[in-house]
Amino acid sequence: MKQRPVVRLVKSPPPNKAEGFFLTSSAQRASANRPKDLLGLRDLKAPQITSILDQAVDYKRRLHNENFKATDLAGKTVMNLFFEPSTRTRTSFELAARKLSAQVLNMSPQTSSLSKGESLKDMVENLEAMRPDLLVVRHAASGVPGLIAHYTTAGVVNAGDGSHEHPTQALVDLFTVREILGKISGIRLLIVGDIAYSRVARSNIYGFSKLGAKVTAVGPATLLPPGLEKLGASHVSTDLNKHLREADVIMLLRIQKERQESLNFPSLAEYSRFYGLTSDRLPLLKREALIMHPGPINRGIEIDPEIADNRDKQGPQTIILKQVENATAVRMAVLSLWGGKSRL
Repeated sequence: MKQRPVVRLVKSPPPNKAEGFFLTSSAQRASANRPKDLLGLRDLKAPQITSILDQAVDYKRRLHNENFKATDLAGKTVMNLFFEPSTRTRTSFELAARKLSAQVLNMSPQTSSLSKGESLKDMVENLEAMRPDLLVVRHAASGVPGLIAHYTTAGVVNAGDGSHEHPTQALVDLFTVREILGKISGIRLLIVGDIAYSRVARSNIYGFSKLGAKVTAVGPATLLPPGLEKLGASHVSTDLNKHLREADVIMLLRIQKERQESLNFPSLAEYSRFYGLTSDRLPLLKREALIMHPGPINRGIEIDPEIADNRDKQGPQTIILKQVENATAVRMAVLSLWGGKSRL
């Protein structure tokens, strides 16, 4: 039987007490299969996803030490190119890079030459001349991180592109569920809402199904694109109540109003009536069910405010802030694997 590649970290030998970590030889051999860029979870195999999660476990443990700072990216330059607004993702990427001792540069479209008419190709080639090691890219158009990767030798990490993929958010979600439930294989994940325009939904369908979860996509028929089964979804449905009782994890999606020319349903009130997680529906969930949302949430539409704030472990519990907390460790693992000595 072919052995799964395993990433194991071993502490660097003295001469000093610096937080240097290097991979074992088995992981170094596995690194030969690492793609230059992380553009989506569709491109990764299950053992590679598991290796990222395992490395994030180690980073989270070490982050409890307030003085912890790794040297994985010492001497490396990480450029954050966020062409779309972002609070959580951008902040956690920047914090993760600094925790790994990288030099971090942040660029927004308002302060770039793109606002003067420069093409994306010319911008990337100018940045390439400055020899960055990693580019973290978020863009409203699907495929832009892949296009940028074509023009640079630096590694490119997709921080969310249009309706395509958001691989690091899905890794955060996988990490958080595995941390609480102890496994991914065999669980039932219910993804609810705006599947058509959600990059988070696509990456999570890829990630959870590859690790053995049963994924059900639920939403209005107008927001359920064809072909979800080919991505890995086990079931596709328009009936939320029918599937709530079987879910171990329910993931609510934000309505992507900025990507729709007009709403694909009669009204937000009607959406909430049929697809919102309301107090009336809460008793339908398992007592130990987990409630997730990638944020930002629309309170009163996708989820009732009192449920969004409920972190009581004695019933269905909301783990939205746990997702945010885990983002730094997971993105440290990604940046280290794609930009440092530690690689898949």
